[in-house]
Amino acid sequence: MRIARFSIDGNVAFGAVEGDKPDELVLDIIKGIPFADFQLSGTKVPLSKVRLLPPVLPNKVVAFGRNYAEHARELGNEVPDAPFAFFKPATSVIGSGDDIQYPAFSQELHHEAELAVVIGRLCREVPRERVKDVIFGYTCANDVTARDVQKREKQWARAKGFDTSCPLGPWVETDLDPGDLTIQLTVNGGQRQLGRTSEMIHSIEDLIVNITEAMTLLPGDVILTGTPAGVGPLNVGDEVAVTIEGIGTLTNKVIKRG
Repeated sequence: MRIARFSIDGNVAFGAVEGDKPDELVLDIIKGIPFADFQLSGTKVPLSKVRLLPPVLPNKVVAFGRNYAEHARELGNEVPDAPFAFFKPATSVIGSGDDIQYPAFSQELHHEAELAVVIGRLCREVPRERVKDVIFGYTCANDVTARDVQKREKQWARAKGFDTSCPLGPWVETDLDPGDLTIQLTVNGGQRQLGRTSEMIHSIEDLIVNITEAMTLLPGDVILTGTPAGVGPLNVGDEVAVTIEGIGTLTNKVIKRG
């Protein structure tokens, strides 16, 4: 099931996305919230009539770096022996169609297409065999990075945590095998990144076991699983799109902040 979060006439709701053709998609509004038992209301609205919002509002976004060997090498980094985590704040999250604001403190903004895992239940110290039980679904992400700031500062908080640096969407797909999916990113229609989730160094199970050894994850929290090779610059006016097989396409435009 594809579950979207949206606004219409000033109201915010979740809905199940139905249909196959992009111009014929409709939302069946959900009664309740998708992290608990819910029912479909039967009240349907065309997707074209709503504004898509970030599919979840995470308490925290846990991101894992250098999880694709070719990406680590393209930036001159060693491939880590263990998962390497950092955080993006909730204020960095935007949805599909929202603008990425180019921060004034950077002159080198980069895109990073990623598969995002959405957590569905409160969990801690998750054993490997139970990882699937705590996953709600999957969505597309763009770990937008101020690369010059990342290189200059020892901590990545500003480089990867600035407002609008974590586009998520367009919705969450709950019925998906993430083991070998195509990840593609385009800028203004031209392909920049192309990889497969099977190229991850550390699996989704590895990542969730690793982070839940240290902290509790809450429903709606998001795990970013790393980016394949091909990262590169974004400029004001660019349209960047992340497409992941079986999920859909996350699209954002880059604007000048201010």
